[in-house]
Amino acid sequence: MAAVERAKTLPWWKEPTRDQWYAWWAAWLGWTLDAFDFTVFLLIMAPIAKEFDVPLTAVAFVLTITLWMRLVGAVGAGWLADRIGRKTPLMISVAWYSLSNFIAGFSPTLWFLLLFRALLGIGMGAEWPVGAALVMENWPQRSRGLMSGILQSSGNLGFLLSSVIYGFFYDQIGWRGMLWIGILPALSIIYIRYFVKEPPVWVENRRRQRAEGREMKTPLLAIFKRGVLGNTLGACWFMASGFICWYSINSLFATHLQVDLHMSPALLATPIALANLLAFVSATFWGWLSDRIGRRWAMISPALLAIPLAPIYLFTDNFWIMVVAFVAQGFAGTGGMFGQVPSYLNERFPTEVRATATAFCFHQGAIFGGLVAPTLTFLAAAWGTGLAVPMFVGTVLGAGSFIIALLLGPETKGKEIVPDLVVA
Repeated sequence: MAAVERAKTLPWWKEPTRDQWYAWWAAWLGWTLDAFDFTVFLLIMAPIAKEFDVPLTAVAFVLTITLWMRLVGAVGAGWLADRIGRKTPLMISVAWYSLSNFIAGFSPTLWFLLLFRALLGIGMGAEWPVGAALVMENWPQRSRGLMSGILQSSGNLGFLLSSVIYGFFYDQIGWRGMLWIGILPALSIIYIRYFVKEPPVWVENRRRQRAEGREMKTPLLAIFKRGVLGNTLGACWFMASGFICWYSINSLFATHLQVDLHMSPALLATPIALANLLAFVSATFWGWLSDRIGRRWAMISPALLAIPLAPIYLFTDNFWIMVVAFVAQGFAGTGGMFGQVPSYLNERFPTEVRATATAFCFHQGAIFGGLVAPTLTFLAAAWGTGLAVPMFVGTVLGAGSFIIALLLGPETKGKEIVPDLVVA
């Protein structure tokens, strides 16, 4: 009790130990560079379609396959992480997606590109749940929401990084060079190998499984058992809705600016870079607020803001109105809605199935997100409206469903992550 009271008097950043900070930085770095490798593709779909002389819908399908394969990598890595620990699967995933992106830069055909971007999806999917479990199991409860927001917003920093490099260097290195840069994240493996330790909660949980003869060998099946199924389906619903909204906002925005508005790379990069910078600030703010008002309302509130912002930047021909509104969307739909996903998902499931459960619930949502780009490009062609109208419809439907799913879900603020055996 004295230790708890002493911790409460410390500034929040002094409460975590050195090992806890090491784990957080490992996941943050991996997610930032993972996001760079993924989002760079959103900026180069139009030139890829031109070089291979294929419809934009065909290139958008590459994005779809990447997202679908994330579920394969996520479930595999989640199972491995629940069985052998969080650290080794994290290193494997970083090496996997870095090498896949690098090789994709040499693609002689669209099919070759499709293959290695699909393999990249496996590595990306593996990295998210393992990194999330590593951090959330390690981090003190008092500031878990805040650090969840900052961790999740690393994806926005990765998008910011890809848009900045695109704006400054695309004309010199082309779309292949943008993919070749993706080998650099592999260097972070050295840091993870020598500085990161397994979360004590997982170590104790695994010890108890063995000592009591209750080893969880099939965590994926366990999350569909009675008593857990409702929680699993609810988590899947809110994640699928969130992915639909996010990809309706972001997956084709660069293409909209290129194809519909004919913007140059430097001009195109401006709203995307600024929106992702604000998204980082936003996820941090909503993360701080979630430790006070709860996880759900820290995600519902920005989702409510995302809906009225969408028509402002989509249905204007004024560049500065578009920039201001899309940057504001960074505060809402791009940053705020997803900031509490790491904490909320990890707090919803017990330790023995945590990595597998978060992997499945998060990345089944990516399957729905993967359908967004080809669906929106198809509707734009069928309706003859350009991309703006389908993007607006997808944003509204996704955000609305996201809000309803969270209103019906549990609140997890203040929940302690413990090594107790619950479903084993």
